[in-house]
Amino acid sequence: MTFLKGLLGGLLLALAGWAHALTPDQALRIASGESDDRIAALNEAVAAGDAALVPFVEALLADEVKLAGSKAYVVKDDQVVEAGSGAKATLPDDAEDVVNNNRMRQALESTLAGFRLFSPDRAVRETAIGELKDAADEGMLELLQKAAKAETDPVLKARLELLKAAALISSPDKAKRIAAATLLADSGDPATRSLLIEKRDAETDADVKAAITRSLDTVQSRLVWGERLGVLFTGISLGSILLLVALGLAITYGLMGVINMAHGELMMVGAYATYLVQNLFKTYAPGAFDAYILAAIPASFLAAALVGAVLERSVIRWLYGRPLETLLATWGISLILMQSVRSIFGAQNVGVENPSWLSGGVQVLPNLTLPYNRIAILVFAGLVLAGVALLIGKTRLGLFVRGVTQNRRMAACMGVNTARIDTYAFSLGAGIAGLAGCALSQVGNVGPDLGQGYIVDSFMVVVLGGVGQLAGTVYAGLGLGILNKLLEGWQGAVLAKIMVLAFIVIFIQKRPQGIFALKGREA
Repeated sequence: MTFLKGLLGGLLLALAGWAHALTPDQALRIASGESDDRIAALNEAVAAGDAALVPFVEALLADEVKLAGSKAYVVKDDQVVEAGSGAKATLPDDAEDVVNNNRMRQALESTLAGFRLFSPDRAVRETAIGELKDAADEGMLELLQKAAKAETDPVLKARLELLKAAALISSPDKAKRIAAATLLADSGDPATRSLLIEKRDAETDADVKAAITRSLDTVQSRLVWGERLGVLFTGISLGSILLLVALGLAITYGLMGVINMAHGELMMVGAYATYLVQNLFKTYAPGAFDAYILAAIPASFLAAALVGAVLERSVIRWLYGRPLETLLATWGISLILMQSVRSIFGAQNVGVENPSWLSGGVQVLPNLTLPYNRIAILVFAGLVLAGVALLIGKTRLGLFVRGVTQNRRMAACMGVNTARIDTYAFSLGAGIAGLAGCALSQVGNVGPDLGQGYIVDSFMVVVLGGVGQLAGTVYAGLGLGILNKLLEGWQGAVLAKIMVLAFIVIFIQKRPQGIFALKGREA
């Protein structure tokens, strides 16, 4: 609250011509008595435009006001003054603290927000309007009217008019309530919908209730688009995460035919690598903390790729062409990796913080905010996909990988070191899983069980898209993400998962090769 003092000069100018001094009697009534009486006295002072009310309210919120006898005192920095008059005083021995319950504090904070409506800084005025949207009442109407009259910004002026309507809708005057309800129909704020629902349910007059209902229908029709776009964005966001998770599996399973049940734990390795990089930056380069994610991306890839290379050289290379043994071996490896992480980092989740530039979001509509970290994952998934497509389709390593997976014996006859290519390919898939873990660390918890929630979904994405088809992985990942979120809004999270699984089973029964099938000599 102390930052308001810097604005007080501009506030007094804005209130010039209608402000007068706060009296000791007003200060006493605001500081003592029942909450209803105190709020009524506060509203009277607000309506009168008491300039001295601002520092007094600040003192109340800072617990700097004492009561003794029939006077209120402000005690700050060992100085005592009489509230209202500002005269220096001696604090009586029997002085008691003023106790403010939650309701009173909310009223005091709303009062400060109301006075901030006259700040010369547009951002401060905009913040004050946002703070008042849930707390405005008829007692603040005169202050809101003066603020709307003084406001020069057309956007803020329109928001103030809606704020006035929100205050008027509780008026005892029927005509004012109808006018307020009609005016609120122009709002697109979710808080307005909640207010209209509350007032509609409490309203006893049929005409007013009808006006509120009409406005509520208008507001709801406007908000539904934001909700639909929010579901769509959430679905695309989930799809991009599934795409990242499934890209590595599309290589190890789709191209190499290895059923890697430890794929989720390779994601976990990438997430914990991100956690370690974060802690290194916190300890040795706190000033560059916001850049830690740029170092964590290659670190997570390398950590997971190294673990993948060790697994391929030590276990998986002996099991090619034996899918059941591979499944059981990698499942055992996943248990070993999880227990290793529990032994090193503990069983509890660890905290991975977003850099400041990934915190917050961009507000597109009043009820639609797109988080920066989700937007960043969308972009990151696109970049990783493009990189994998170029690597597999345009580089010598990609040519060797495709050659070995399609005809191992012929590739060996052409001089390709197939054992080395297997290691490179498996390490690439593992590294991409590590990148997925790095991305997931920015939107969820990082713990030993991180990968368990995505391994089944990632297999479904690869199978649905078509084994060995990157384009199919993209369509399947985004499609399943959007479908899952649409069904969640309809039937809930558990039933949505069941319905998605049923859809995939039926689809694979009708089209076993997936969305995209291998054609010609490739098949």
